Amino acid sequence: MLDPKLMEDLSAKISALLANTPVADFEKNLRAVLAAQFSKLDLVTRDDFEIQKALLSRAQERLAALEQRLAELESQR
Repeated sequence: MLDPKLMEDLSAKISALLANTPVADFEKNLRAVLAAQFSKLDLVTRDDFEIQKALLSRAQERLAALEQRLAELESQR
């Protein structure tokens, strides 16, 4: 597997080389276009997704516990 530090160093060197070329302008413009397009979509951040995932998991656990308690109460009748 590739070393992450090596990849970061390589990426930094390539970025430094391309900083003063037309490619840098193209990259900046491409990022702006992509950001504008992504803002039109109904997307959430990874952090928001993980928070909602945790909340859903906790709600499912509570629902399972309540269903079990209800079954116990119904069986006592």
